[in-house]
Amino acid sequence: MSGSIPFYQKHHRHYDRSYRSTEAESKMRHYQSSSRYSAGTSLPLPKRSKPSYLALDKENQIIGYVVPIFRGSQEFATGLSDTEEARVRDTAAYMARRDLFTSGLEMERSEVISRKEAMRESAERISLNKRIHEHEEHFKRMNEDSLMHTPEFVIKPRSHTVWEKQCVRLHCTVSGWPDPRSSLFICLLSCFLPPNLRYKNNVSRYNVHSLEINKCDFDDTAQYRVSAMNSQGEQSAFASVVVKRFKGEIDETLPVPRLGPVSEYGITFQIHIVDTFGVSFGREGETMSLGCTVIIYPALHRYQPEVQWYRDDVLLSPSKWTHMHWSGDRATLTLTHLNKEDEGLYTLRVATKSGYETYSAYAFVKDADAEVEGAPGAPLDVRCLDANKDYIIVTWKQPAVEGGNAILGYFVDRCEVGTTHWVQCNDTPVKFARFPVTGLVEGRSYIFRVRAVNKTGISHPSRVSEPVAAMDPADRARMRGTSAPWTGQIIVTEEEPAEGIVPGKPRELQVTEATKNYVVLSWKPPGEKGLEGVMYYVEKCVSGTDNWQRVNTEIPVKSPRFALFDLAEGKSYLFRVRCCNSAGVGEPSEPTEAITVGDKLDIPSAPGKVVPTRNTDTSVVVSWEASKDVKDLVGYYIECSIVGSDVWEPCNNKPVRATRFICHGLITGEQYVFRVRAVNAAGLSQFSPISEPVEVKAAIGGGIPHASPAPPYGITVLECVRDAMVLSWKQPTFIGGADITGYFVDYREVVDGVPGKWHEANVKAVSERAYRVSELRENRKYQFQVRAANMAGVGIPSMPSNTFLCEEWTIAVPGPPHDLQVLEVRSDSLVLLWKPPVYQGRDPVNGFYVDIKEGDAPGEAWRGVNTKAAEKTYLKVKDLKEGQTYVLRVRAQNKAGVGKTSDATEPVLALTKPGTKEIVVEVDDDGVISLNFECSNLMPDSKFVWSKDYEEITDSSRLTTETKGNKSKTVFNSPGEEDIGVYSCLVTHTDGASSSYTLSEEELKRLLEVSHDHKFPIIPLKSDLAVELQEKGRVRFWLQVAQMSANGKVDYVFNDNVLSQGDKYKMNFDKNTGVIEMFMESLTPQDEGTYTFQLNDGKATNQSSLVLIGDVFKQLQKESEFQRKEWFRKQGPHFIEGLSWEVTPDCCVILKCKVGNIKKDTSALWHKDGHQIKADEQLGFTEGVLKLEIAQISRKDSGVYEVVLKDERGKDTSTLNLTDQGFKDLMNEVFSFIANSSTPLKITSTDEGIRLYTFVSIYNDLLQVTWHYKDSAISFSDRIKSGVVGEQLWLQITEPTEKDMGKYAIEFYDGKGGLRRTVELSGQAFDDAFEGKVKKQEITSDEHCILKFESGKFASFTITGVNTSDSGKYSILVKNKFGTESGDFTVSVFIPESGKK
Repeated sequence: MSGSIPFYQKHHRHYDRSYRSTEAESKMRHYQSSSRYSAGTSLPLPKRSKPSYLALDKENQIIGYVVPIFRGSQEFATGLSDTEEARVRDTAAYMARRDLFTSGLEMERSEVISRKEAMRESAERISLNKRIHEHEEHFKRMNEDSLMHTPEFVIKPRSHTVWEKQCVRLHCTVSGWPDPRSSLFICLLSCFLPPNLRYKNNVSRYNVHSLEINKCDFDDTAQYRVSAMNSQGEQSAFASVVVKRFKGEIDETLPVPRLGPVSEYGITFQIHIVDTFGVSFGREGETMSLGCTVIIYPALHRYQPEVQWYRDDVLLSPSKWTHMHWSGDRATLTLTHLNKEDEGLYTLRVATKSGYETYSAYAFVKDADAEVEGAPGAPLDVRCLDANKDYIIVTWKQPAVEGGNAILGYFVDRCEVGTTHWVQCNDTPVKFARFPVTGLVEGRSYIFRVRAVNKTGISHPSRVSEPVAAMDPADRARMRGTSAPWTGQIIVTEEEPAEGIVPGKPRELQVTEATKNYVVLSWKPPGEKGLEGVMYYVEKCVSGTDNWQRVNTEIPVKSPRFALFDLAEGKSYLFRVRCCNSAGVGEPSEPTEAITVGDKLDIPSAPGKVVPTRNTDTSVVVSWEASKDVKDLVGYYIECSIVGSDVWEPCNNKPVRATRFICHGLITGEQYVFRVRAVNAAGLSQFSPISEPVEVKAAIGGGIPHASPAPPYGITVLECVRDAMVLSWKQPTFIGGADITGYFVDYREVVDGVPGKWHEANVKAVSERAYRVSELRENRKYQFQVRAANMAGVGIPSMPSNTFLCEEWTIAVPGPPHDLQVLEVRSDSLVLLWKPPVYQGRDPVNGFYVDIKEGDAPGEAWRGVNTKAAEKTYLKVKDLKEGQTYVLRVRAQNKAGVGKTSDATEPVLALTKPGTKEIVVEVDDDGVISLNFECSNLMPDSKFVWSKDYEEITDSSRLTTETKGNKSKTVFNSPGEEDIGVYSCLVTHTDGASSSYTLSEEELKRLLEVSHDHKFPIIPLKSDLAVELQEKGRVRFWLQVAQMSANGKVDYVFNDNVLSQGDKYKMNFDKNTGVIEMFMESLTPQDEGTYTFQLNDGKATNQSSLVLIGDVFKQLQKESEFQRKEWFRKQGPHFIEGLSWEVTPDCCVILKCKVGNIKKDTSALWHKDGHQIKADEQLGFTEGVLKLEIAQISRKDSGVYEVVLKDERGKDTSTLNLTDQGFKDLMNEVFSFIANSSTPLKITSTDEGIRLYTFVSIYNDLLQVTWHYKDSAISFSDRIKSGVVGEQLWLQITEPTEKDMGKYAIEFYDGKGGLRRTVELSGQAFDDAFEGKVKKQEITSDEHCILKFESGKFASFTITGVNTSDSGKYSILVKNKFGTESGDFTVSVFIPESGKK
């Protein structure tokens, strides 16, 4: 710390060493003991050193400025004072020197001359130093800036430790120029310490600051910070105050706290305040005086007490608004011009050295009559914040009276100090109670006022603000100084600005305030030093674009703050700033984050329940529940109304921050209702619910029940240690006019059965019905009492509890559970809740047992409810008898065993009360799952309390609770496995209305399925989308819905394109049958794709699609075209059935076709391979079939057959291909008929051997047969031959042997499975064949048989008039000398059919 000495230590006439520090005094003693002579030397005096006027510490740091002591001529010659010279003379050295100097005159003369020269040199030096000092002082007076330096603490405050109720003073001394201002803070609370009745801040004329704390309280324990500040900077110092509190008996060895008046100068003053002022009412613009008569005894002439006035605990000082007067026996406060800022609680404090007295009363200020009826009241408390070169932020508070209509906004006016010209700052009203005023002239001072406006008119202007100068706060910190004793200040300035340098980027750009009317930016100048005067341009850009626009295009701003107006509400913007000077414009700063224009501060929520309580004949105490989640709360306005009048009047015109207010000025005997609303800078909230009516009547002696709760009862001990006990108690039977907010516990010691004085165990209320009372004495007995409190006050205490001994529990088992609660009482069940024991025992609690007995049963009738320990702190007790009364208790267990039983519950009647409802689970149309509970006997103060597993639900992330009237529901935000559990609802202020619902895993799955169906409902379909072809090739797409309302809609979509009714598409929706259709006359290649019917019926939707691509579409298109052609074909003669063939049993082939729509002139033409083969010119209407018969089909009949029908209406053609495979298929069918007509295979003997044969009805040359022997095809030779004679098919075995015996078969081929005829040639059959042989008969030539042999070469045989008897096998035998050769042939004679040739 600097070593400069304050001015009053340098120049004050009473200056002495008592002002110096111990280090300065030590240096002064060291300086005064210095001399040119040292003990034990006889040398002449050396040249005297230059005197120093600086005080140095051990490290040679300057700690003070020393004023030289006045010295005479001898001192200047010797450098010694009288006392010091006498001391030197007594030394041996002095004696020797004296003898030496007196030994000769020359030596003495030389010494005299030396002394004279030393005196002359010293005088000249002193004179020169004096002239230099005077010149410096003159320069300092001419340049005051050189004296300016930051504050510094010459004497820092000292920490103190005091007892409660004592007084303490903290002192400190501050130097600096200009004179610093000091402020006191509590460091632990980080809040400003305003002066009030117990805190007094004094400042003397010597910059000695002191803080006096009267009657210290334990809460005054803190670290205090004193801050000194002037235009050059700020310094702080710290001191701690520790306040000790007495507990129990007072130890006589400790200092007794000083209570009562303090005797000063042997006189004890007594103060009496009489003739006081009462609750006062005034109107804006009027003058109000508040006064009291003060009697001080004893009365001393010219004794002046300290008289102070406070408003809302804030010390008042004289001003043009407040005048204070003390006449010697009467204190008067005059409010010269009332404004609503003057409303509040006024306190007069009269203090003497012996103590002080106070008196308080409330003063109300009403709005002045508006110039226009229905105009709003004037705003109040106009203040100026964040003053800068370019703008000042003006804030105010909204008025309580809005007039006939809601306030539309506010106008802000400014006036330059020294003038009377007011200028309106904003063209349009601003709704936010905060506005940056721009267009100010740097260095000038301004005052401001605000006016409110609604549809009716404009209010009176508010009281003007305090003057404020338009200057940059950064200018105050631009210079820093360090004190020095020879100049008083070392000035540190920035280097000379450099010209021609473009400034860099601004730093740390941010949005400090944003509303829908304006946005305030702040930033730091660029980091480079020595730049020429820097100014700034502000640019904006709409978020999502890169189009930057300069806001202040004409004049750059000087300070690093700027307010932007005329921004579009709801849009997002980015901002950036550029520096500029004469050298040019610098690079832009980094842009801000996207800022959406709009009010960031929400209007407060409405306050909660309002409870009025009688107070006096003209006042009522109103309490209410604070607004929830409110930001920057300004306070509350209270309004009252006489019941039935519907006229509301404000009770206060200045917002109050507390949740309790005394409304004065009411009419005695009238019934009033009250309502409250909150206010912040964003505006006024909605009104709270209207209170219950209350009669204005004095509460004392009025015979009314008090609004505070009844006393609790049933105090028990849950745990006991050496110096503490844990108590529990039961809730009062009557909770008063509002919910219980907490409990207060008192205790007293009982000695030999005599109770002592009650002591408070807790200063702050506890919300639980259990509390640990600490700082007790072991093995002492205590009694306890409990009081309940609500917003109306603290109730009367309970009856003193039993006497409990404070000794530590050492049992191994747990203590008793506590706070038993019975819910959901029904005729056959109830739910019991409890809290686990505080005392766990040797091991943790691992379960609970519940006991039950009838209410009138003896103690031994207790029986257990659960055989297995319950893990949770609740249990549902079942199988109760309706109408029976029960009591229950709970025991806890650990590894050591079962512990103490809890107190029994109150008797509970097992009966379902009329109107009892259960929790109902519902799934609405949006798929939202909710639990719903309804209470029929709801009270005005009742609340629905929802719990999960019987723990109140406070986390709204998974559940949302909504209450309307007598119904409440809790909604699952996103149901999942985390939500499985038991949900219950309890209604307060009822006779136990409650219910529960168990949400199991299976139930959750079911609800999720129902939720999905409701959230995404599906229109049921009887059939999906299908396609079919109708006549003329028309394409029909259709589906059928099971159910659909008359408001249902259908969208027909093809490849994501919605189709509409037109020439190509025809739509139809039969809502009676639910059939939805779409028709297309034909299909083209462009119609390939996906067809979808989208159904919409309210929230229900569905769709069905049909994909027609690739081969599927081609096939459908082909079929459609075919059907279309068929339709046109059938308009004239046409074939109903195309040309086909048929095989008759006699193996004739018939080609036939069925025709229709023919007329008499219709012709039918047959063609084979393009050549006409038959014509039927005349066709009767009765004939419907055309036929062509082929008697004996052969290969020459293969070909392509065609029939053509034609007349004037058109023609039709039918074709049949009988080539290749077609012909094979036909012949196979013929072969099949031939095979089926074959006779069984027979054996006969011939001349040559054995013949196997079969007959068919008709034989065809194309017929294929195969002979088999023993399942193998026979290889033919000369011995084994096959052949056909007429309709006989035979196999000839010549000269058979036994080897030819076996199974023979003939197989007919028909292209399918074929037909096989078999015969066994063996045994008797073989023998019979030989016996049936006939001998050869030689034929002779006659008329019937003519034989000829011509030219020795040609032999012929002719049968004339053949008949069936001529059938048989014939042989011709030729012989010569070389051998014999024969030839066989067969003749078969058939009888022709009748009529046939």
